[in-house]
Amino acid sequence: MKLRDLHKKAIQTGIENDPRGSQAALKDLDLKKRDFEDLKPDEKAFFDTESLTNPYADSRILHGSGDEEIKNILVGIDIDVGELLLADNLRTKGQRIDLLLSHHPSGKAFADLHAVMQMQSDILNLFGVPINIAEALMDGRIKEMERKLMPANHTRAVDAAKLLNIPFLCLHTPADNMVATYLQRLFDEKKPHYLSDLLDLLKNILEYKTAMMNGAGPKIILGSKTRKAGKIFVDMTGGTEGAKDIFESLTSSGVSTIVGMHMSEEHRKEAEKSHLNVVVAGHIASDNLGLNLLIDEIAKENPLEVLECSGFRRFNR
Repeated sequence: MKLRDLHKKAIQTGIENDPRGSQAALKDLDLKKRDFEDLKPDEKAFFDTESLTNPYADSRILHGSGDEEIKNILVGIDIDVGELLLADNLRTKGQRIDLLLSHHPSGKAFADLHAVMQMQSDILNLFGVPINIAEALMDGRIKEMERKLMPANHTRAVDAAKLLNIPFLCLHTPADNMVATYLQRLFDEKKPHYLSDLLDLLKNILEYKTAMMNGAGPKIILGSKTRKAGKIFVDMTGGTEGAKDIFESLTSSGVSTIVGMHMSEEHRKEAEKSHLNVVVAGHIASDNLGLNLLIDEIAKENPLEVLECSGFRRFNR
């Protein structure tokens, strides 16, 4: 398939698996269109027009016209200059590589990472947190992340891709949507009684099983195996960690257990104050699961040859 069609399919799949429901993502697009129409002509020159059709600012074609024919892709959780040089070296040895696919964003997609965090407010609202509280707490966290990202050298890897002329794509939130929705459905269906039951479900998933062999498998960081799981909230999409002040509201809305990719020590201490159970499924393992599920959908009608690098392991379903 052509690069633009691969990208379009990934975004559409991300929308269809958005934990908020696809209509919420489409409403975001409608709002962007209204914002664009209200801009003055000179302001429109700086507007990200892709945001009119793609609600995920952290997922972009970073280098490439879109017309490139894609059959072989080198996939990594992170693609930086080293992985680009690796791809170039493999090409010189006869390995066909049509595209580098990174999960974590780079370039403009990294600079705009904070823009996808607002979706966390809607997800929290689905779990019973009043929307005014969710938005108020997330607003401060979003601005914090925007300031944190401002000094970064966003374009390093993109510049290397341009010099080597290797098409480069990142798919962040669409893949995170896949894993969040997959696990939430699993827990809602299986209804694990104890945290040990929840761990067993995770350990039967290939990506987490592989991570366990590498010492990075799922772990309970708050609670114990004999604690009851209760109402489970899978917190795995929306850019990065949300507001640390949200845990009291989650407890009040009936959530007993959070299953996340990762949790900072500061966030963990706040969750402990609200007596929440927290299971860290594993960052890279969860990224692997989301990316594998996404590639499965992309490759349904157009098979792709996938090479693994940078922490990614391909599992077909």
